Amino acid sequence: MLLLVSLTLLIAGATGYVVQRHALNERLDDELIRSAQELQVLSDTGIAPSTLGPYDKAQDLIYRAMQRTMPAVHQGMVGLHGQTVTWTAPDVVALRLEGDQQLMSAVNSVAPEEKIALRTITTEMTTYRAIIVPVKLPADTEYSSFVVAFDYSAEIAEINRNMLSFGAAGAIAMAIAAGASWFFVSRMLRPIRQLQHTAKLISDTDLARRVDVVGHDEFAHLAGTINEMLDRLETALNTQRQLLDDVGHELRTPTTIISGHLQLIDPDDPQDVKASLEIALDELNRMSLLIEDLVTLAKSNRPDFAVPKRTPVGILLDEIHDKARALGDRQFRINGRAEADADLDPRRITQAMLQLCANSVKFSQPGTKITLDTRFVEKHGVQMLRWSVADEGCGIPAEDLPRIFERFGRGSNAVRTDGSGLGLNIVQAIAEAHGGELHVLSRPGAGCTVFLEIPVRQPGAAA
Repeated sequence: MLLLVSLTLLIAGATGYVVQRHALNERLDDELIRSAQELQVLSDTGIAPSTLGPYDKAQDLIYRAMQRTMPAVHQGMVGLHGQTVTWTAPDVVALRLEGDQQLMSAVNSVAPEEKIALRTITTEMTTYRAIIVPVKLPADTEYSSFVVAFDYSAEIAEINRNMLSFGAAGAIAMAIAAGASWFFVSRMLRPIRQLQHTAKLISDTDLARRVDVVGHDEFAHLAGTINEMLDRLETALNTQRQLLDDVGHELRTPTTIISGHLQLIDPDDPQDVKASLEIALDELNRMSLLIEDLVTLAKSNRPDFAVPKRTPVGILLDEIHDKARALGDRQFRINGRAEADADLDPRRITQAMLQLCANSVKFSQPGTKITLDTRFVEKHGVQMLRWSVADEGCGIPAEDLPRIFERFGRGSNAVRTDGSGLGLNIVQAIAEAHGGELHVLSRPGAGCTVFLEIPVRQPGAAA
């Protein structure tokens, strides 16, 4: 950045220098030409003091013109008759043209026929920008010359001094800017260095470290975002470890059962072969169910796990009711019915409700009632859409309630072959994907009700 600024200043300085040189050349030429024009005006309209008439001698004209001219700084003038200096500038004029013999020789080399000559003349003393005006009036026998010149080298030196001052000021400014930039950038990058240090300390066995969030600027927001990313990464890795541990534990039992029966099978006993085959198929089906449920849970961390869309709640409840009736010999009924549209993923809600219905079938007696319900409720100031499944089964003992939401968790009234133990985990993942929650109201010996509540924006109507 500083290099770019330096390059910009350099280009600006060089451009400014060229522009000033061009402006200087135009200014000097304009002033020299104006001096020649003033001499011409004086010749045409002036009155000679000696004759009280028009000027008839060049020497008188040049003398009068030099009296009326006050040279600027670095400017001088001289009058010549033929090749002899006859008039010089006042003593207060610093630039003495008559003192430079090489300049006088260059002036005398200009033929009078050239009329006005605007020249750049370089001598050992300096470089001049000069105008040579030949003058010859009726009473003159030879030409005279009126010479006005600027010390061009001195004028350029002044521009150079200005540019040096500009360069020095720019260098000082750049030094100050570099120091200030280093100070502020160092402070600004301190969170980045801290982030880098924290990132180096994080390993696959230690994901608990976080970046300190200080202030409310962009780096603080970045640190917060990094911490959120680390939270998600830690959760994902912990989930992965848990998944691998659980898969290894849960798949070991069915594979051991299958392997044991296959090793002990009597190939000559058809009944033994049939029994072993039934056991192997049952265990393979359970493994297939377990793998399917694990894949569903693994997808629950993806952003597209639940894709909400505007859905009519009443129609979706009817569809779920029709599908649930095939799960078992139970009296499936609809109690409350929310007639409104809500933003939800109908496929995932159907999956969750059917899982809850399957659990109710599993832990209730044939012919008992299973009630489905939807209604809008307000909870903590937030409008919620509550889905519920209530049964008349055995219920869940109070001591088992915390365990049923654990992965592969089962209540004391369940047996190992009753599913994968991941059903409620999947339902809870669906609720969380909608920004909602899952909770259970149990009445041991009289049944239980599972509530799936998801937030909604503006329901079209209340239940």
